[in-house]
Amino acid sequence: MGRYINKGNNAFRDIVNSEYVDKTSLIPLINATLNTESRYSCVTRCRRFGKSMAAKMLCAYYDKSCNSRELFRGLVAEKDDSFEKYLNKYYVIIIDMRPDKAQGISRKIS
Repeated sequence: MGRYINKGNNAFRDIVNSEYVDKTSLIPLINATLNTESRYSCVTRCRRFGKSMAAKMLCAYYDKSCNSRELFRGLVAEKDDSFEKYLNKYYVIIIDMRPDKAQGISRKIS
């Protein structure tokens, strides 16, 4: 069984330490919706356009089980006024809906 709550920032750390294209401008957009009627977000993109990377970035940013300040140093999100307010302040739950990650569980539906 995998770990689904507060997975930390290792997945994003691996991305940042390779050839990373800064997409952290998404963070201030999400921060602006917190505690509003629009607080539920769905990050959608075409196939192979970085949904998993965006999810790992958001998890590293919000996850309260780790300190991600260094990972975001010099990136766009760090310059936003809301950056410090929400950095590593929340419990994060990961739900992976991909069939190849379903841990071999299948059910016949008739």
